[in-house]
Amino acid sequence: MSKSKGPRLWTKNFSLITLATALGAMGGIAGGFALSFFVFDETGSTLASALILAIQVIPYVLIPLFVAPIMDRLPRKTFLVCGDIANGVMYTALGLYLCFFQLPYIGYLCLSLLLSCLGAIDSLAYNSLYPLLIPENAEQKGYAVASMLYPVLQVIMAPLAAVLLDTLGVAWLLMMQGGMCILAAVTESFIRVKEEKRGLEKGYSITLWAQDIKEGLQYLKKEKGLRSIFSYMSVSNGVAQGYSPILVAFFRTAPGLSAALYAFFSVAEFAGRTLGSLLQYRIKIPSRKKYSIVFGIYTIYEIMDMCLLWIPYPLMLVNRGICGFLGNNSAILRNAAVQRYIPDHLRSRVNAFNEMMIMAAGCLLSLVIGALGEIMDYRLCMSICGGISMLGCLLFIWLPRKHVRRIYEQPPAAP
Repeated sequence: MSKSKGPRLWTKNFSLITLATALGAMGGIAGGFALSFFVFDETGSTLASALILAIQVIPYVLIPLFVAPIMDRLPRKTFLVCGDIANGVMYTALGLYLCFFQLPYIGYLCLSLLLSCLGAIDSLAYNSLYPLLIPENAEQKGYAVASMLYPVLQVIMAPLAAVLLDTLGVAWLLMMQGGMCILAAVTESFIRVKEEKRGLEKGYSITLWAQDIKEGLQYLKKEKGLRSIFSYMSVSNGVAQGYSPILVAFFRTAPGLSAALYAFFSVAEFAGRTLGSLLQYRIKIPSRKKYSIVFGIYTIYEIMDMCLLWIPYPLMLVNRGICGFLGNNSAILRNAAVQRYIPDHLRSRVNAFNEMMIMAAGCLLSLVIGALGEIMDYRLCMSICGGISMLGCLLFIWLPRKHVRRIYEQPPAAP
């Protein structure tokens, strides 16, 4: 490893997308915090609040499948800007409405579904456009910046949102979120990027959509390395989503532990994630070492998960801090390698398939792990979760290492 002296990262385009991302994240954190508390205050039901969260998952499974083929044919910047404008208008209108009227619970369900549809489109457009805004050979530093933004803003905005919720009220917070979305859209409008367009001169049809989907699937069929990476991420993310309620239950029932102590997990992970991002920003990792580093990280991470609930609480915090550090390092290296590897004209569709795999695995594994938690000790259940992820790592990262290594160890682009 050596200090990074690559191409200049902070170009006009990269600075604009970073500013727009920060504005959108600040609004989203504050608005989401306010809305979640407001719904519970209105209904008094945790089930009602959970149903709103559950319904938001549906668009992230279905929308990318239908939108991604069109997005690969048209400028993604347009989707990004229009999506933020639509979000801004929706949140501002909701805030104004709540200043004068009450919204029934079914209204919140419908609105959450609509906002989630917009969010799914916005996320797909962002993930597909972002690689084009990073200068060549600066992908590692670019994704280090992206990975650092949200956790830092979360620590700043969550307490601030709590104060503003009590002083201004939910309506004004939602209008502030709407304003942030509009500002993000204005910022994104100044981005100048040349995108490959295949056009829709003759319109779009079900037949053309099916051909586009088939093209994306055929590409993935021949790319064993990408399929393996996506499969492992589906397993590891699904397991992490599934064991979250196990951790909550353990801290609620184990002697000497509490919800407050569990909350410090987030602090430890934030510290680790931040250090991981800073390292990736400052250090240039040679291409030939990236696969070995990532495989080592995955192995250590799964071992950490397996032993998490068997160690004293202070060591649990150290464990989560290390996992935050390792997880962010592997995510930055993976995103930089995978997004650079995928051809631009297929990026939206391939990213959509990846998102759908992760969501589907998350739903399935959450049910399986939740059922395990009902019949066995929470510590043993957590160890089994780590073992499942370790098995996924061996099956999808180690066994097909020839194909996975090719993606991680792409040579730098010619100057």
